[in-house]
Amino acid sequence: MEKDFYKKYWHTTSHILAQAVKRLFPEVKLGTGPAIENGFYYDFYREKPFTPEDLKAIEKEMKKIIKENLKIERIEETKEKAKEILKEEPFKLEILEEIPDEKVSFYKQGEFIDLCEGPHLNSTGEVKHFKLLSVASSYWRGDENRESMQRIYGISYPEKEELENYLKFIEEAKERDHRVLGPALDLFSIHPEFGSGLIYWHPKGSIIRKIIEDFWKEVHLKNGYEIVYTPHIADVSLWEKSGHLSFYKEYMFPQMEVDNERKFQLKPMNCPFHILIYKSKLRSYRDLPIRWAELGTVYRYEKQGVLHGLLRVRGFTQDDAHIFCTPSQIEDEIMKIIELVSFFLGSFGFKDYKVFLSTRPENFVGTPENWEKATNALENALKKKNMDYEIDPGEGVFYGPKIDIKIKDCLGREWQCSTIQVDFNIPEKFEIKYIDRDGNFKTPILIHRAILGSLERFFGILIEHYKGNFPLWLAPEQIRILPIAERHNEFSEKIKSALSEFRTGIDLRNEKINRKIRDAESEKVPYMIIIGDREVESNKLALRQHSKGMIGNFSLEEIKNLLKEKIEKKEIEV
Repeated sequence: MEKDFYKKYWHTTSHILAQAVKRLFPEVKLGTGPAIENGFYYDFYREKPFTPEDLKAIEKEMKKIIKENLKIERIEETKEKAKEILKEEPFKLEILEEIPDEKVSFYKQGEFIDLCEGPHLNSTGEVKHFKLLSVASSYWRGDENRESMQRIYGISYPEKEELENYLKFIEEAKERDHRVLGPALDLFSIHPEFGSGLIYWHPKGSIIRKIIEDFWKEVHLKNGYEIVYTPHIADVSLWEKSGHLSFYKEYMFPQMEVDNERKFQLKPMNCPFHILIYKSKLRSYRDLPIRWAELGTVYRYEKQGVLHGLLRVRGFTQDDAHIFCTPSQIEDEIMKIIELVSFFLGSFGFKDYKVFLSTRPENFVGTPENWEKATNALENALKKKNMDYEIDPGEGVFYGPKIDIKIKDCLGREWQCSTIQVDFNIPEKFEIKYIDRDGNFKTPILIHRAILGSLERFFGILIEHYKGNFPLWLAPEQIRILPIAERHNEFSEKIKSALSEFRTGIDLRNEKINRKIRDAESEKVPYMIIIGDREVESNKLALRQHSKGMIGNFSLEEIKNLLKEKIEKKEIEV
């Protein structure tokens, strides 16, 4: 009920926004203005961009409309009458043409009327507290070949405290924005002039990536997986056979001609390559399950408008794995994957997640019977692991149903990471077989799964979740030594050598100690050792913790033991 209420509340506020814009800027043409997950937006076509001063004026006019307490009426009209009403609104007329019904609905408040299905509140005066948040560019209908619109985002609530809490949340989210923190901490960069959606990992970011990759490989090898590596391109015929050219072509990069006769394409997925490895020799039921894992870089042609830092890119490394098994092994394998997901996500500090079971879409391959078997196997595994889940109807991939796991970060935001998919289709397409215990050829089941999703996206999530304060086991620089004066440099160098098992830095600049501390704090180094005359004489080192200040004086061995314990436990402080 609460969700429906806010949808109505936010949708009504979007109409108040549109009415205010039309009052102030009559030449503006209306796009659409829906309620979204948090708040609302409205798209406008205007040649001159909206300025911050414009937003203030719009907010002021919205307050007047709310104070006027205009009655909101639902009106039904014929399409002919609707065309007359909308004759000055080309974008609305375009939407009208696509409506199959002979009658359409409008919502009217005062002089403002909008083609809309609703629902809405009873009057503009029911909206109490709101704030316009930002203006962004968007393409009409999401088509980059169409008109460029100006999208005004906003939020509204019945209670002032709700609005204030949300605005605080927005500010906190801004401070955690990985697109700002990543470059500021020298972790990564993006260079759109040489290729949008492609990530350049800097040394500090690469160290963190290596730690994650090494941890990932180590855990997989312990859990019965084998590591494989596959090419980045393949002949187009492979993608025709796998079905990707039919179902996924719009997300694949253009083909490239090789040797004037063959066409190759960058891979959007790793699975067909793992299938080819499977086909390289005859398999027996005794070999199954086969678990192959790959940190495989794939390429997807995402539209320019949806690219977003590390979270939506065109080249990324999936933590991919494919499991070939018999029908009787599916459930057990899914349960093992769920356990692995819980372990990995927990290691990075994510304990709270939402689970969705996505069922058969409208366009699918394979038989309904196989879909039902696969869906039942996924659902039974979730039940046996006592996991709460929601059914997401029709959201499975074209080749099979799936489990999607969304993690919650420290701000309560949800992020899609892990996915487990059962596939009857690709094994049949590639005619892969195993010999069963009776000597008959059978087709194995294929389970696709990713736990982190992609290294790029997961890294972006981690930056925001930790606010750039990476836990000790992941931090690119775990401890930094800060000599107070030049005469302390030699002793500081000896301490650095003694801490060689850790990622240890040293600041030998001729700067005041306060400046050195301030720089280490801004670079979010977890621990600092301050060395002055007293430390040299006593062999007791002053230890400082990031954002907490001095925590005491310790011997070198005590500091080593402290660091080792925190690293071993993978302690997370968010």
